[in-house]
Amino acid sequence: MNHSEISSFIWGTADLLRSSFKQHEYGDIILPFTVMRRLDVVLEPTKKAVLEVAAKSLPGALRDTMLKQAAGVDFYNKSEFTMRGLLSDADGIRENLTKYVTSFSPEIADIFDKFKIFDVIKDLDDNDLLFLVVERFCNPRIDLSPTSISNADMGDIYEELIRRFSEVSNETAGEHFSPRDGLRLAAELLVVGSMDELSQPNRIVKVCDPCAGTGGALTVFSDCVAEINPQATVVTYAQEINGQSYAICKSDTILKGGNIANVHLGDTLADDQMPGETFGYQISNPPYGVDWKKSQAAVKKEHDELGYAGRFGAGLPRISDGQLLFVQHMVAKMRTPEDGGGRIAVFLNGSPLFTGAAGSGESEIRRHLLQHDLVDAIVAMPNDFFFNTGIATYIWVLDNTKEPRRKGKVQLINANGIFRKMRKSLGSKRNEFTDEQISQIVALYEAFEDADPKLSKVFENDDFGYATVDVRRPEYDENGFPVRTARGKLVPDKSKNDTENIPLTEDVDEYMAREVLPYAPDAWIEPRKQKKGQMLELRDGGTVGYEIPFTRYFYEYTPLRPSTEILAEIRELEAGIAEKLQRAGL
Repeated sequence: MNHSEISSFIWGTADLLRSSFKQHEYGDIILPFTVMRRLDVVLEPTKKAVLEVAAKSLPGALRDTMLKQAAGVDFYNKSEFTMRGLLSDADGIRENLTKYVTSFSPEIADIFDKFKIFDVIKDLDDNDLLFLVVERFCNPRIDLSPTSISNADMGDIYEELIRRFSEVSNETAGEHFSPRDGLRLAAELLVVGSMDELSQPNRIVKVCDPCAGTGGALTVFSDCVAEINPQATVVTYAQEINGQSYAICKSDTILKGGNIANVHLGDTLADDQMPGETFGYQISNPPYGVDWKKSQAAVKKEHDELGYAGRFGAGLPRISDGQLLFVQHMVAKMRTPEDGGGRIAVFLNGSPLFTGAAGSGESEIRRHLLQHDLVDAIVAMPNDFFFNTGIATYIWVLDNTKEPRRKGKVQLINANGIFRKMRKSLGSKRNEFTDEQISQIVALYEAFEDADPKLSKVFENDDFGYATVDVRRPEYDENGFPVRTARGKLVPDKSKNDTENIPLTEDVDEYMAREVLPYAPDAWIEPRKQKKGQMLELRDGGTVGYEIPFTRYFYEYTPLRPSTEILAEIRELEAGIAEKLQRAGL
């Protein structure tokens, strides 16, 4: 069975649960048993050796070390049972399974604690389902051993299950995982910009995902690095807020021989679990359009008290969407240029490109990113690409040590039309990338200014900037004369107040002469003043803002067909309808 067939078989466990549990509870049961079975088959070949060590009287630290050596991995289970062995005593299944779970090494105990496994065991036993569930996971039809299912495929199984559980319980699946083909593109974009560093012998590469889910992005990045440099050591770091996803990420990390001390549970925005850490690489898919009310107090405190010494100095976006907070968090975690610099690939929806007027939190964050030359490239993804949404999504590539030809510039790549239709949809995902299409997009990135102009455009950072100015027109008296104050200043007519967004790359007087004065020759710009406590940038009498109107740059005008052609088509349709009516005798 391939991993898709295995995930379908595991999902079929829901048929056993249907009469006794609600749909939203299926994942709480099936996911921990999937993890348990994976750990069980990994340990099965060394079970005898582990039991021999467990029978010896040894000091605690030495005992733990020798048990791991006997197991051949960084964890063990010193119970005499295997999951398959539990089936030999149906009446004692609850007691024996409990003993089996508590016999795992401490590294694994935390994983099952987050799954609330003992509550799950009790509930299954109370409904006479515990034996049947264990039996199903031990079915010889499914082989979850590493020799049959790679870590990458096992990750796909976990995430396919989470997607299905999220759908039946109406949860937001996008908070948990991303499609592997999208992650592959993001990873390759990170790697291709650092080939000199990553290809060095015996390189140690630190990569972090602050919204790790089950750890899929970290796995894909690690595999990508291994392909170009098998001697490189990729050290992964993760933080995840969802207990189940954290537990899976942690189990996946230990199965791959990673350091599970680098996997953290908690709210990334409110409680950074890796203070002081910086990374050469970061890859993540934070939740789209999810409010940050729960994190608001901690985030605002850090913003107010620490400013740029903290993570959120550039600004705070509206409470309904925290995507740009995650971006700021990742920027704060970039390895400094002095230490080699950092690169980021982060998935965002369209909102961070343009939401928020000049002076808003979103605009100020964009201003900070662009004025500090951190935005390297933005890639528009195909619609209907993610499992939980069909909306437009983008990969932002950030870099604090750009190569010379890219300094001061941003590359926009329109990959919206580069995809293959899937034979079978998975949730909202109907489109996918082939390996060749991923290579095509990466080639566009590498070509930079020489790339196909229909698919790639390069801009100066200031091309995205503008100054919002207040345009005023005078109030007139009954005689048609402009009203003035006692000091002779024109009194503006409030009903005619307006604003203009003047590109930073344009001369203000030339803009006014071309766009405003021909239609309102009496208009003038009323200079804005910095309010107390504000840190907004003012230029040309207005507030500086930044937006990236991605779709506007790639818009292609389709001219209307000639009216004679449309009329001829209408007449042809009328003639056809008349002929059909005549044949019908009407």
